[in-house]
Amino acid sequence: MQEKKAEITYPTKWKYTIIGRDKSKIEDVVKEVMKDKKHTCTFSKTSKNGKFHSYNLECNVDSKEERDRIYKEINDSKDIDYLF
Repeated sequence: MQEKKAEITYPTKWKYTIIGRDKSKIEDVVKEVMKDKKHTCTFSKTSKNGKFHSYNLECNVDSKEERDRIYKEINDSKDIDYLF
């Protein structure tokens, strides 16, 4: 049986979880990618060993293309270890 993908209606609020090793570099990447676009980026937690820090980024996206562009630009940064 084939699973059906969830249908997303745009514009919609979207959330990204960003994980990296340097808090200030993560924040810089978000500022660079988001520019003047309204968003919230909040610190979530630090890993048990203190090596990784996670942030939650939320914003409204107007299309799948915009959603994917933000993902790609953040993910392409050498300062980001994981993004989902």
